[in-house]
Parts: sequence; C-alpha cells; structure tokens
Amino acid sequence: MKTTRIIATVALGALSLGASAQTAQRLAATKANDYALVYTLPTTQLTVTLEAETTVKRPGEFYKYAKKYLNINDPITKESRSVRLKSATINTRGIPNQDERYAIQFKSGTDPYMILSPSNIPLAINTEGTMKSDAQPLPEAVPAPPTPLETAAARQVVSEEMMQSQSTAKRAELAAAALFAIRQTRSDLITGQAEQTPPDGKSLQLMLDNLEAQEQALMAMFVGTTAVSTDVATFSVTPEDNIERMILARISPVDGIIDASDLSGDPVYLDLQVTQRGELPVNEKGAQLPMPKNGIAYCIPGTALVTVTCGGEVYAERDEELAQFGVVYGLAPNSFTDRKAPIFVIFDPATGAIVTQGPAE
Repeated sequence: MKTTRIIATVALGALSLGASAQTAQRLAATKANDYALVYTLPTTQLTVTLEAETTVKRPGEFYKYAKKYLNINDPITKESRSVRLKSATINTRGIPNQDERYAIQFKSGTDPYMILSPSNIPLAINTEGTMKSDAQPLPEAVPAPPTPLETAAARQVVSEEMMQSQSTAKRAELAAAALFAIRQTRSDLITGQAEQTPPDGKSLQLMLDNLEAQEQALMAMFVGTTAVSTDVATFSVTPEDNIERMILARISPVDGIIDASDLSGDPVYLDLQVTQRGELPVNEKGAQLPMPKNGIAYCIPGTALVTVTCGGEVYAERDEELAQFGVVYGLAPNSFTDRKAPIFVIFDPATGAIVTQGPAE
C-alpha cells in the first residue's frame, strides 16, 4: 500500500451508506479505482452561535391611573426596547485543507475501505462506525408570545360603555371595576359560592383560565406589557494563529445581532490562545519517530483556549483541539491489510485526529 500527497482528484468507486447517504460515503479499494483511496485532512473551523434577547416594553392605556385604582406604583410609562447578549455557544467543524490531500494505494487482493464525509474528510477505516457528535446544543430563535392585550380575552373585557366613553379617566374606572368583578367571580367559583357552577372539573378549569386571561388583559391596561423574543446567528472563523479581541459581531439595541462593521452596536469579542501545539511522537530516548513508510496520514492536533466576551462579561470559554496547530503523522499501512488481525480506526472529522482504534471485526 502506498500513500501519496496529491494535487489532482482521483476517480473513486463509492458506495452510499444506507441511511447515512447524505452525510457519509463508503469507499472501497477496487480494481475500478486502481485500489486507490483519496482523502483530505481537515482544517478546524470555529463556529460561534450568538443568542440575543430583545425586550420591548409598552405602557398601558391607563398607566396614569395604576396607583389610584390598583395601588401600583411602578407601571410602564413609556415605550422602550433593549437587547442583550443572552448566550454564546462554541463548536468546531472540519473543512477540507486542500494542502493536505492524500491518495492511498492498496495492493490488489486486499479489501480495506474508508468512510468519508461529503467533503472527503476521513471518518473511519475498516468500520462503518463514526465518531458521535460532541457538538454543544444550539439555541433556537423564539418569537415573542402574544401579550395579554393581543389575546381574544383583551377584546372580551372591553365593554360597550368603555368603547363609547370619551374620557380616559372614565374608561380607567370602568376597567378597574371590571377587574375587581372578575376577581370576585373567580373567588366565588373556587369556593363554590357562584350562583351557576360548571358541570364538571374540566369546564370549571376552562372558565377559570378564561377569567385569568381577562384579568391579565385588564391589568396590562394599567401596568403595560413586556414582550421578550430571542434571535440567533452563527459566525465561522478559521484561525491561523492566536486571536486577540477580534470583533465577531455587535449587539445593537435596535437591530439585535449585527455585523462587526456596523458601529451602532456593542462589540462581541473572540479571543483564541494556543495552549499546546501538536507534536510528533517520540521514542524512549525522546527522538521524534519518523513517518511510517507509505503511512496513512492523520493529524495530531494542538489545543487552544477560545473565549467569547461582550461588555466585559465572559459568555463562553472552551478548550478546543484544532488541526492547524498540530502536525501530520501516519499509521502503519500493514495494520489495515493484515489478514489475521486488521485494525479499524475512527477519526475526529473536525481535527483529523484518531478517536479510537482496535481490531476490525
């Protein structure tokens, strides 16, 4: 078997992996492809997903009467909008490094195979098992739910007298009276003192839920409403060296997550500090081991501390392995074609590193 770094693409015989056809492919060394398999080692790309929370506050129609009728001292008195960075999630993924492309030439009569990603990055050799994703779960955008004043209950509590009145003070008085009447009705239902009670528990709960929604709508007319939503955006960075205070994006009080070049928002910084660079293995005397002849190339990655900050607060900090801060070494080729005890290997697609290896079944 011969391993060669290549520039040109070599034609391959590919067999899809059943349910994984969209994510991986199995390549077998056959006569059709001259018993050659071609793959590309990855460069590690960082992905940072930002989650921003937007809060919109609006005053109710009767906020000036909140103290008089409801003894509430702090109603919302003016409309406001604020945005804050809620979270940052750091993950990694592998992208093809076109400077690290290899061809493996097997001897005829052997039957090793390789599992490759759609971008030709090796996932495994001599096994269809692949590395389980260790990616952190990502937040999802959440729209603001309807405020109490945007529900059907808000329309139910507006009486004809309230609609016809031209006086805000009078409408506030009527709204307060309706609010206290709802509370009394609910109390009567709960204590069993209502003149008409629902026939069963389910009907009672539906009535109580409707009264609760009506009460919340009337309260919102005095205290105002608060609507909270979240947005997410993902940014990709392929580091080549240490990174110091790179502006990844900005957080705008108006538009939420915006581009780094838009100066209307507060910067979100990305820092990366290489903590350990990958090294070639050494023998008992500390001398570096040579690359195995015609070895199957893989990566021994380096490690970096990645930090995301905004406004002086740390939102994410992780130690990550990155291929570009490591070295390329090789696996002995005869390990995969030994007829008595061939081995399998599973790789990390984000770094090209060996995750696990053992006897092939």
